[in-house]
Amino acid sequence: MKHGARNDIPATVTAIKRGDLMAQVEVELVGTTYRMASVMTLDSLLELGLKEGDTVHVLAKAVNVLLVKP
Repeated sequence: MKHGARNDIPATVTAIKRGDLMAQVEVELVGTTYRMASVMTLDSLLELGLKEGDTVHVLAKAVNVLLVKP
């Protein structure tokens, strides 16, 4: 699959929380203890066929990154 995101990070699915319409998929970045999560529709979850233990790629693409000084 081609994409324009510059951040392409391999990860392992560690948990999937299903709601009525949406799902939260938690992942751990390969080679680290860092965790991230993604929210998607249940239709997307089923289409991807995701399950715990699957290897995925995290594509991070942000329009804005904000920095604040404490």
